[in-house]
Amino acid sequence: MKYDSFTPDEMFWRVRIFDALSYPSVIVTPDKTVVGANKKFYDVYGLSPEDILGKKCFHSFLYRDTPCNSDDCPISRVIKNRAAHNYTLKRQYKWEERVFSPIFDDNQEVAFVLSSIRDITRTKSLENQLIGVKEFITRVIYASASAIIAADRSGKIELMNSVAKELFGAYNGAEGTITHTEQLYPPGRAKEIMKMLRDEKIGGRGKLIIPRTTIVNAKGEKIQVEMSAAIIYDEHGNESATMAIYNDLKDKIKVEKQLKLTQKQLAQSEKMASLGQLAAGVAHEINNPLTGILFYASLLLERLDLDEDAKQDLNYIVEDANRCKNIVKSLLVYSRSTDSNKRIVQINEIVEQSLKLIRDQKKFRNIQIRRYLSEEMMLINADTSKLNQVVINLIMNAADAMKGSGRITLHTYKDRPHKKVFLEVKDTGEGIARENLSKIFDPFFTTKEVGKSTGLGLSIVYGIIEEHGGRISVKETGVKGTTFIIEFPLHLPMENGPHFCDPSGPE
Repeated sequence: MKYDSFTPDEMFWRVRIFDALSYPSVIVTPDKTVVGANKKFYDVYGLSPEDILGKKCFHSFLYRDTPCNSDDCPISRVIKNRAAHNYTLKRQYKWEERVFSPIFDDNQEVAFVLSSIRDITRTKSLENQLIGVKEFITRVIYASASAIIAADRSGKIELMNSVAKELFGAYNGAEGTITHTEQLYPPGRAKEIMKMLRDEKIGGRGKLIIPRTTIVNAKGEKIQVEMSAAIIYDEHGNESATMAIYNDLKDKIKVEKQLKLTQKQLAQSEKMASLGQLAAGVAHEINNPLTGILFYASLLLERLDLDEDAKQDLNYIVEDANRCKNIVKSLLVYSRSTDSNKRIVQINEIVEQSLKLIRDQKKFRNIQIRRYLSEEMMLINADTSKLNQVVINLIMNAADAMKGSGRITLHTYKDRPHKKVFLEVKDTGEGIARENLSKIFDPFFTTKEVGKSTGLGLSIVYGIIEEHGGRISVKETGVKGTTFIIEFPLHLPMENGPHFCDPSGPE
């Protein structure tokens, strides 16, 4: 079919399909002239057709008179390789995935290039959280209240945390040296444990839990412990190592509480990361085929020569395809990978609304809340419900730091030359210990008692602020209190355009 042979109805559906794409997209000719953009693009970047149509992409998005280096330009790569090209790029505090796809003419030559931008800041944030979780697991091993030992397949001990060294008396200066797993048990017991580990009828292949067993320390003393052991397999299913966790039974209750809390936190973090990756994959792989199904089914419904049974079948196809799109949308909402419900709002409005939500709290009876809110217009593009969560969290933390008595100060102002809006939250508490300053935004870090906090509050605050293109940090802290400062981009309509190409090339 020739492109110029489309009927008005066909062209209408093609425009509608282009506007229905989930991500901001533009169409560029091989000579890098912008000839089209979808509704999502205009909505996200606040531009009009007059701003970009008919202009060179490097004029519109790089504000320069010369094109990108041909070796780095993704549009040139698509034309040269006749294949799609994509890369990720970090712009200020946001991550973007940029996808460039060829559109071929009847002669299979590249007639246009479709360029789409997907905000993957949330996904990157989840990846960073997952990296933090892995580092946290390492810290758990060496800071665990349980003794943890790992050995190679021959039984040579490769890892022994500090608690294990203390339990077995293998720390520096102790009598005797423990280097092999057979030294951990009474004679013959190590071989019995390995036999049980390999027996699928006892706890499953490579797994073993012994509620009570005897170990031997470096002095030859016998100690009753609870033991969990496992065989570690390589990618081919071969035994590569073994590991065991020991709990001295006198501390059993205390250790169980600590491990359960840690396991719950780790499971939640892994679930968040998995959902984010799943949602992104579903959106990428399913949305476009579903759009095609809806398009072609709708085209067939326009035919006048179809009988009623065929039309009914096509209506079923359209209905089920729409159901699938709604399922994908629901999954994205659940994993928080969809666009936020943002609007242009005065930052003072968010502060006032947040205070109203907590003004009746009993813990604030002996706390003064002072507001120094600038009367200037300070607009930001924000999801008000999420920023309410940020402000409330910081105020509640401030109240806890002051132990229910003191003064909280909220201060807003802007820096127009740098296009920034600032919110400061100051308390008169005892301050943050110097050794904790670098860890306060880490997932699961808390100085409160076990069970009093998950340690996710400031981590979530950090993620929300990043999602809004902002930054949060500790401005100052000491015996007179702590001040948190939050920085947001100042909203100035028509001044923030997109960048499809970058002179430095893709990252």
